[in-house]
Amino acid sequence: MKVLFQTERIICREFELNDLQSFADYRALPDVAKYQSWSEYSYQDALSLFEEMQKVPFGDVGHWFQLAITTKTPQNLDGSQLLGDLAVHFIDDKQIEIGFTFAPDFQGQGFASEAVIGLLAYLFTQLKPHRVIAATDAENVPSWLLLERVGFRREAHFIENVFFKGAWGSEFQYAMLASEWRPQVG
Repeated sequence: MKVLFQTERIICREFELNDLQSFADYRALPDVAKYQSWSEYSYQDALSLFEEMQKVPFGDVGHWFQLAITTKTPQNLDGSQLLGDLAVHFIDDKQIEIGFTFAPDFQGQGFASEAVIGLLAYLFTQLKPHRVIAATDAENVPSWLLLERVGFRREAHFIENVFFKGAWGSEFQYAMLASEWRPQVG
């Protein structure tokens, strides 16, 4: 298990096989899938994603990677609890796109903000991209508020730019340049 970073309450690491059932369970929830590219999500979908990620090294340009976000302290006899995941897309050697998905039981508690801040710190100090971007559905208020809270700048509002789940949707695009990154002190 490779740990990418830790914060006060969480660990961000590569996915393991024993994460996949919890991962599939929260991704299958309608409230979680609402603004995502999927409508249904099964254990087999999670396993396929896991197997695809094993084929290329983390950071390989052109690929998306999911990272597990777990509690730092054991929550039960089985160990730490999977809270959600971060998505990282290596667009080219200087630009990275990120995303985040958290189980409903762990939303609204600051875990996603803590994870995104930790990811930005890792990216800007270790991988040194020029730019990190994130896109979100314009109706996904908690998502774009989080991006603004951690220091992203809204660059674009695309009006009905994507036909999504049977209707035209609008998106916001956010970005942060390396020169704009300011480590946040909690």
